[in-house]
This record gives sequence, C-alpha cells and structure tokens, in this order.
Amino acid sequence: MESYDYVIVGGGTAACVLANRLTADGQHTVLMLEAGGEPNSMWIKIPAGFTKLLNDPVYNWCFETEPESNTRDRVIAIPRGKGLGGSSLINGMIYVQGQPQDYDRWDSMGATGWSAHDVAPYFTKMESYMAGGSRRGKSGPMRIAQVAERYPIAHALLQAAVEDGQQLNDDYNGERQEGFGYYQVAQQGGQRWSVVDGYLNPARQRKNLTVRSGAHVLKVNVQAGRCTGVTYRLGGREVSVAAGREVIMAAGAVQTPQILELSGIGNPELLHRLGIAVVHAAPQVGENYIDHFATRLNWRVRNTQTLNELAQGWRLGQSVLEYFTRHTGILTLGTGLVHGFVKTRAELATPDVQYFFMHASYANAAIRKLDNFPGMTIGVTGLRPTSQGSIHIKSADPMAGPSIRPNFLANEADRQVLVDGMKIARRLVSRSALANYIECEMSPGDTVQTDVEWLNFARENGQTIYHPVGTCRMGTDAQAVVDARLRFNGIAGLRVVDASVMPAMVSGNTQAAVMMVAERGADLILQDAIAAGVRG
Repeated sequence: MESYDYVIVGGGTAACVLANRLTADGQHTVLMLEAGGEPNSMWIKIPAGFTKLLNDPVYNWCFETEPESNTRDRVIAIPRGKGLGGSSLINGMIYVQGQPQDYDRWDSMGATGWSAHDVAPYFTKMESYMAGGSRRGKSGPMRIAQVAERYPIAHALLQAAVEDGQQLNDDYNGERQEGFGYYQVAQQGGQRWSVVDGYLNPARQRKNLTVRSGAHVLKVNVQAGRCTGVTYRLGGREVSVAAGREVIMAAGAVQTPQILELSGIGNPELLHRLGIAVVHAAPQVGENYIDHFATRLNWRVRNTQTLNELAQGWRLGQSVLEYFTRHTGILTLGTGLVHGFVKTRAELATPDVQYFFMHASYANAAIRKLDNFPGMTIGVTGLRPTSQGSIHIKSADPMAGPSIRPNFLANEADRQVLVDGMKIARRLVSRSALANYIECEMSPGDTVQTDVEWLNFARENGQTIYHPVGTCRMGTDAQAVVDARLRFNGIAGLRVVDASVMPAMVSGNTQAAVMMVAERGADLILQDAIAAGVRG
C-alpha cells in the first residue's frame, strides 16, 4: 500500500493552497486526490468563459437543492467546481476579504485564533495587489487586479450612488469596505488567475508532491479512533492509500460532509437509515449550512451599448479579436463590474448588503442567455445571512449527489435585509445621474412596491451566488465538528481545511476567505508536526 505523510482529499481552492504550502520545505510527502480532471478547457483562462463552464458537467458537479417552501419549491442550482482548481476555474473571480468584524465574530464563537488580527497576515501573504495601500499584499501567489474596463453607464451608476448619499471606495479590501467602485478580481493581464496558476503549478515540480486526478474518494479509513488513510476509485478499481500523519479533508462545504458520511462519520440515525455502519457519531456533520442568497433587478436601458449587444453577432466577433490580440474588452469581464457595499440602516456599524452591477440583462439567467435589447442588472445579497440549512447524503452510493437544503430566508432578519437592499437599489437607479439611460424597470417592475411584494419576488426568483460554508463548523463547544486548529473532534489524524469549517458567513464572496483558511490551516498542520517531533 502506498503511504504519504499527508493525503489531501480534494483538488480545489483550499487543496491547491495546502499542496503548495505543505510541500514547500521538502520535508513531507503529500498526495492530493481530485475526482475531476486537469483544467484543459480554453474557456478557463478567458474570464467571460465562466458562462460556458457553469453549464459544463466536466467542470461543474451540477448539484441542485431540494425543493423548499421558502423559495416556492423551486430547484436551485448549486454549482461546484470539478477538476484541479475547483471552483476557482468557474467562478466570477471576485475577490473580497470580508470585514474585520467577520473574523472577530468567528473568534467570539469559539474559533479561537481566527480574529481579524490573527488572519490579516494571511490575506497579505497570499495576494499580489499592486494598486492597494500598505495593508495589501504585493508579492503573494494570487494575482489580484481591479476590473479594467470602463463604460459610461457604469460611471453614471457611481455618480448616482454619490447622489444617493453613498461613498466611493476604490479599495473595499483596504481600510473600509463601505462604498461603491470597481470590483477586484483574480486576474492577471486580462486572464483568469486560478489557484492552479498561483499555488498548484509552482508546486507540481516538487518530488514530494503527487497529484492524482480522476481519483474519486469513496471514504476515509478509521481504525481504533485514528484516520489511517483513504480509499478511492481510479479507472474502475478501488485503491487504498495510507496517511502517516493526517488525512486532510478539503473537498468543500458540499462534498466534505458527503464523504465523511459515506465513511460512517456523521449522524447515526441518518447512517443507520442508509445502511452505513457508524464509525464515529458526529451529528453536526452536514449541519450549519449557510449560503448567500441573491436577487437580480433588471432595467431596460437606452442611449448606450451594453453586453447584450456587444456579445452578439458581428460585435462579438470584434470582441473576440480584441481579446485575443490585446486581452482587453468584454471577454475580460466576470460576474461583477461595479461593487456596492451598503448599510440598509444608518445606525449599522458596517455594510449589510452587497451589490453586483453589470451592464447586461438575461432573458434566461440559468443558462446566461442575454436579452436582445440593451439592459443592466444589479444583483442584491444580504452579506451575513443567518438562516441555516443542511447537506447530507441521501444514498450510500458515493456517485450520487447529496441532499442540499439551504433553508434560504428562514430568518426574518435575512428577509428584511434583502428587501431593504432591493429598495435601496431601486432608489439609487432613480437618481438623476442615470435618468438619460433608464427606459424602464423590467424585473421586478413597478407593480412591486410593498415589503410583502418584494419578499415574494425574492422567494420566486432568488438564487444562491455559490458561497456554501459551515457544514463542518469549527469551535470549542460540544457541537463543533472540528476544533480551532481544524482537527476533527474525536478522530485523530483527521483534519478539515475548507469552507465547511467557517462558523459564520463572511461579508462578501468567499474565495479569498477559503484561501486564507487554507493558508492558516497549512501553518497549523506544520506547527503540529514540529510539536510532535516530525521532520518528514
């Protein structure tokens, strides 16, 4: 049987960071197992290519929620990246660190050592953002840039924000988050910069790192209370591999609990019902699922060109030529052009709503089909939802997807923040700076006026924006799945290092926070190895 010091389950964002950091000193052997393949698609490096990849089962697990009454019994897509690089291959590239208060809250919830002061050095370590101030990293592996393209209607939106009493903010990852400006994205030279570019590729030449794609992990192996390795399927055969130090779960907030439950680690009642032998009772595995729920408000516009026209017909051909000759133009755009971080109530200390503006509108948002006339969209999400759902297996078949129940909008506070955020977005668009551009509000339209009507619109049309966290929550209480050093409670040699350990949502897109968790997680793993007298 093959044996490595560390076996990493997963090949996505957190896993690539871990693979790099754990092999950097050459002292430890590491195996990384990824069920998907190599990131070979031409669409990966093209930022606008996410519209193709989000519908491609080669690069997306294509998970879906169970129908729930809170969202009118709709089935909602839960995209998760598949292949080396994970969701960093198919996401909108938006880079948001969150608010310092997010991490201080983690610390107060029992994630000791994860305060804003503790995690700040890791954000600095991982990023290379040349436009920022002294707080920003300049030499990290992740290339971060401000969206480069500028459009008259985007400038008008920023002017409207000022008219509305909002602030402009050129660096929401700097001293303060509040305000409007252009998004920061994981790009370099107009191309997507994934964790494969920043972390995995520089490490793959190291002799102590083995990367195995097409390896679908079936279970982690536990003997006498210790995780000893994993069993995976590769090319139709089952293979077991030993982990001398630790198995590190880094399969994300959806698949980490799925694999643990398939291994007999979870709620005994659920496992018994599915005929899985209980290896370790851990009822909170798969619980505490939190995600960002968003609505999209659309307007028909005039007196300008939008992506709706620029991405079709001969203009699209022109844009393709521009991109491949200069790496500029509309193909450099992801899911957000202009950001807004807004307080829905003046007495709040920090923003509680995030806006995503694009000069585009969709006839069918699910398949990213654009309208055939000029349009614009403002996506609206509450930054810190507290409604909790769950992710659990519904079959003992490791190839079957899990049951995902987000429980969106369960809490009144989440509902009110979203309603208030949508009303502020409409008010902002009504300002004189945009008067020359706005023809009419298409969605939800003028018939929606009361809070009840706004909430009904959200229930009938809202979607996740792909930020699942929390399903293996860290903390110091008896219900925590992992401790503050990310060690699995009750099983030696098993650690979880991905979005599932987050005890609460961060204020913004989660990719940066996941990378930070992995950076700090790698340090904790190496510290524990030194404390145990291990040098490889």
